[in-house]
Parts: sequence; C-alpha cells; structure tokens
Amino acid sequence: MEYRNQEGFERKSGSGENIIPKHSLEIEGIQELSYALEEAINRLRINVSFMGKKVRKIMVTSTFPNEGKSFIAQQLWRRMAEAGIDSVLVDADLRNSTLADRCRMKTDSKQPMGLSHYLANDCELEDVIYATKTEGAHIIPNLNNVVNPSILFEGDRMKSLLDELTKTHRYVFVDTPPLELASDGQLLGTLCDGVILVVRADSTSKRLVQKSIHQIERSGCQLLGIVLNRAGSKKSSRYYYGKEKYGYGYYRKSDYYGKHAAENAKS
Repeated sequence: MEYRNQEGFERKSGSGENIIPKHSLEIEGIQELSYALEEAINRLRINVSFMGKKVRKIMVTSTFPNEGKSFIAQQLWRRMAEAGIDSVLVDADLRNSTLADRCRMKTDSKQPMGLSHYLANDCELEDVIYATKTEGAHIIPNLNNVVNPSILFEGDRMKSLLDELTKTHRYVFVDTPPLELASDGQLLGTLCDGVILVVRADSTSKRLVQKSIHQIERSGCQLLGIVLNRAGSKKSSRYYYGKEKYGYGYYRKSDYYGKHAAENAKS
C-alpha cells in the first residue's frame, strides 16, 4: 500500500488494511540532537533501508543495559516515519523497560494497555497500538513489567502480532532485553528478519560481543550490522560526531570481525 502524506512524501507501508488505533500517545521526552548526530542517525536509517524488501521485522538489542539500544530503536522508528515510511516500535523489554518513563509518554486512554496485556490475551491489537504526532509512527509500549515473559513470547500471539504489523507497516522495530540478562532476545530473534546489535564503545569486550553474535546466529536470525555507540574521537574518528561524545559507526558483521574474529575475541 502506498500513498502520499500532506508533506508530499510517498508513504510506504505493508499490503494490508491500516490498523486504526483507538488511542494516541504523546512522547514528551524526545531528545534534541545536534545536526551532526542527526546526520549520523540518518545515515544509519539509509543503511537499514538498503537491506532489501524481505527485511521488515528488525530486532534492536545489546549485550548489556545502558548501551543505547532503546535510543537507537526509537530514533530509527521515528526517522523512518519522518521520511515517509510507515513504522511501528514494539517495546518488548518486558522485564525492565524504562522507555515509557524515560520518554515521558502520556496517553488519552483511561485504562492504558501495552504489549504484556496483549500477549496475555487481555485485549486486542487496536487496544495496545497507539498513534503519535508523527504521521506513520505507531508504537506498542510496555506498561507493565513481567517477571518471566519468556512464556508470553513463546506463545502464538507474539508471532501473529509481528506478522500482522508487517501487513500495515514497512518496518517493525522490536526493542528487546539485553542478550546477557535474559533469553528473551534470542527467542524474539526467531521471529524477526534481522538484528541490529548496539555496542557501547570502550565498555563491552570483543569476547562478549562475539558471544552475543553467536546467540543471534543460534536463533537463526540474520545479523544486519553493529552500531558502535559513543565512539571516542581518537579510536573511531570517522564515527565521531559533535560535542556530546556520541558516535555511531554502522558495521556489517564482516566489516567488524572479518577473518580475525577469533583472535579479537580473545582480547
């Protein structure tokens, strides 16, 4: 399905009928980025768009917390929609999600429901998908953390949810728990077309990053690339942007590890 929005973009979505959310959600905590950092995020968006038509359900994860996976997932989701490409963000970090609080999300629903409610069969898709001020940007938040969400992810509703979303959105971005903390990410990888692994520079060792890659491969999901977050100017000057000391380097697996992966993993 293709149509044009008010700004004249040719919007690109799935092939099914549009899902009409019952409620809207306002995100007040959107981080203002410098021009250079916005350009870095935009280049990442373009790289993702070159992955091909078959890559639609994209998991965004990391090895540990605080590596920037939720920030990357949110930015990709929003930038895609702003470029005229219908996208939906699914907050699947059901164990310890901070996205709703960090982004200061507010909804007009008197009884707001999120992903855990849907997976528990307490409501329908229209009850948990929210419209935002950005056209073509829908979101399914997590409003209640769950002690053991693996059972929910193993059920049929998670798979059917993602499949249904691809009928109405070009991209489905799935923000998952860190791979080292729970098996949820590996489970969700079996349901997605590809994975973006976010790595915080000078924080996560190459050995642990390699371990995360092996986990992704065991799920049968394609590693689309690695986003190197907060790259310093000395070691990664070509990926350093602005005064925030944030940098984004996008690597394919072969670029980052190549034939010497085994040697690097030991360091």
